Amino acid sequence: MINNFLQIKESIENSLQKNSFVKLTLGNYKGTEEELKNIIVTLILIKKEPKLSFIYRYKTKDIVKNHTLDEAIVLIENLLNADGFRIATLFTLEIDLILEYKKENEWIISDRKASSQNLPSMNHNKAKQRKIVANGQHYLQALNITDNQGNVFKNTQDKYRQINHYIEILSSLLGELPKRNNINVVDMGSGKGYLTFALYDYLNNVMKNSAQIIGVEFRKDLVELCNKIAIDSDFKDLKFVQGTIGDYESKDINVLIALHACDTATDDAIYKGIMANADLIVVAPCCHKQIRREMEKHKAKNELSFLTKYGIFLERQAEMVTDGIRALILEYYGYSTKVFEFVSDAHT
Repeated sequence: MINNFLQIKESIENSLQKNSFVKLTLGNYKGTEEELKNIIVTLILIKKEPKLSFIYRYKTKDIVKNHTLDEAIVLIENLLNADGFRIATLFTLEIDLILEYKKENEWIISDRKASSQNLPSMNHNKAKQRKIVANGQHYLQALNITDNQGNVFKNTQDKYRQINHYIEILSSLLGELPKRNNINVVDMGSGKGYLTFALYDYLNNVMKNSAQIIGVEFRKDLVELCNKIAIDSDFKDLKFVQGTIGDYESKDINVLIALHACDTATDDAIYKGIMANADLIVVAPCCHKQIRREMEKHKAKNELSFLTKYGIFLERQAEMVTDGIRALILEYYGYSTKVFEFVSDAHT
């Protein structure tokens, strides 16, 4: 083992010096750590210092540990010598080397033609491709998501991620719709308009579509604020109107959105979308009160009573029944219905 590991060690060090190191994998694990499958070692830069990143692959998770080059060499030897890994494969641009355990205290080394022609990225934190870019967006500044330089505030990072997650979901759903020259979108219960502004920006400025969006909001102060921001952002085809979802009338809707419409307001929004024959209806319901009240009034006594005995269980059952019925109604009216989690139910 000693001589063979020295050869692997020298090859690792040489490939690092010559900038031809691609990765190292450790496999055929026979150790005692439960669910550990293999380890992948890659070269990364952290604060401009090269380090070797060890990705411990478990059955249901990955754990990453970063080490200096000297630390990493010692660790690799220990992982092979005592910790249960029985094969190591070094990938470089010139050659692949395989160190493999055959029987007690016998390791053999072999080589093969290099399987990699390009070096992987050394970025520790890969730049995330955001649908909505923070820099230079007036509406993000006006909504206190970013500062004047386009930097996302620390306390609004979650909101910014939620906005982009929302646009990612909608972008895939919108891609399934019939092609239209103009898209009419109604956002019911638009609130402060975080997601409404982002969708307008994405459709008109990123995708270069012609989209008209109306935000429907009951609170007059929010309607006035959002209309001012829309004007200041030069979003000419975005406007906000005051009113309830139930009172809003429009037959020309291609996409209807209602996020966090409380209790039966979600049902009002679904009804409006169906009546307008909307191509897409997107709702994120909350506050499932109506059916819960009925369940509390008429609790049945049977072998399934434990499902509604405790308040938190009752709440979840009410949510399941309510949203299950909504999905069935949409399917009845010809919609292909998808049910998935938008954000954790702790937030909606």
